Amino acid sequence: MHILKSPAMSVGKRALEWGRRTYIMGILNLTPDSFSGDGLLDPAKYPKGELTKGRDESRDPVLISAIEQAHRFVEAGADILDIGGESTRPGALPVNLAEELARVLPVIRTLAAELDILISIDTYKAAVAEAALRAGAHLVNDVWGFKVDPQIARVATEYQAPVILMHNRSAWATAEIKERLGGRYVGVPYEDLIADIQRELLESVSIAQQAGIPDERIILDPGIGFGKTVEQNLELLDRLGEIRALGYPLLAGPSRKSFIGYTLDLPPDQRLEGTAAAVAIAIARGADIVRVHDLPFMSRVVKMSDAIVRRQPS
Repeated sequence: MHILKSPAMSVGKRALEWGRRTYIMGILNLTPDSFSGDGLLDPAKYPKGELTKGRDESRDPVLISAIEQAHRFVEAGADILDIGGESTRPGALPVNLAEELARVLPVIRTLAAELDILISIDTYKAAVAEAALRAGAHLVNDVWGFKVDPQIARVATEYQAPVILMHNRSAWATAEIKERLGGRYVGVPYEDLIADIQRELLESVSIAQQAGIPDERIILDPGIGFGKTVEQNLELLDRLGEIRALGYPLLAGPSRKSFIGYTLDLPPDQRLEGTAAAVAIAIARGADIVRVHDLPFMSRVVKMSDAIVRRQPS
């Protein structure tokens, strides 16, 4: 196992001790168009994905569903809840600032008051990150690695929030969408897959460092499923140790991704076993956090994988 720049990370009132065990991040998608089919915003009730008009938060079914799911995740072993208000699937339409805030803030405020759990905000917008941190979130999870809105680095610095920096080469030009299997990327050019990902992740690290974020508050995510072909995702998963060799804690998010679906020829709701295999391999290759949909199933996979790869001497 590669030595990290810092053996632990303080987040809120907790310390994440890298290498001791794998931490579980449960996904709360407050969207109508999540690739995985788990979006909590019902397109039948909100055909345009809008929550802002005439909304009574106390009776909002989206808020109620999100809170219920969050409680289930915590009971099933989640360490972190990742809350996002904009889909990142290939071909997804962008969400404006007001709508994204309307989706995520009530959930974050409620969860921060009800649960003793770490909360991350999945956004690349500085304004959303700042509002979420004020509402009770603890981490910033940027799927564009600070490269879309560099002001988000300033926000994380101001609030002393740990950050998750993801590698991403997603582009419409390389997206292909099939009705049954969903979107995937094809023909994405890399000169050297792992070396390119390492270099581009370190560019994000540099942005963070220049904004005053210390190494001990940085987590890297190699972006499984984001701007990579099926074959590239499989190779990346097998070589995650080379990303962790950069010296930062590693988050892996293979859950229900299209590389599993296209490998097994299965839609998102039938990728449980494929996700389990990918999560186990990710842990074996050095992942410190796994981002998943299917708790408590993946909690059991993590526990078993840890028993194998992190066993302590008797």
